[in-house]
Amino acid sequence: MSRKYSTPGYHPIKKIKVILKGLHIAVITDFSVAYKLALSLPIAIGAIAFHKWVDLTLILLATGMMLLGELFNSAIEILCDFVESQQNPQIGAIKDIAAAAAGIGIFVWIAILIIEGIQLLTIV
Repeated sequence: MSRKYSTPGYHPIKKIKVILKGLHIAVITDFSVAYKLALSLPIAIGAIAFHKWVDLTLILLATGMMLLGELFNSAIEILCDFVESQQNPQIGAIKDIAAAAAGIGIFVWIAILIIEGIQLLTIV
């Protein structure tokens, strides 16, 4: 058994607070995160309303993966700017690769939202 869960320094509630604080910062400071969550919400609600649980799971998975890409991209950009404030080709390449990873997640997310949105509209 891991001692991590029984040590006095581990507090699951504090971990959840840190997660929510980070998500709050991302939503407030990065409009792209906020609007993407807003776009996913009505389609997820539609899936719930029509009891399309597999579709809801797919929407949640795609949205979560897209958010992971966006959050990692934002964190990498902030870290790069902190480490090197001047123009640097290596920093530029790092930021480009992080943006590409986020972009792939966004394309998959968009495709899933379009497909699921069309399926939900045909039910109505």
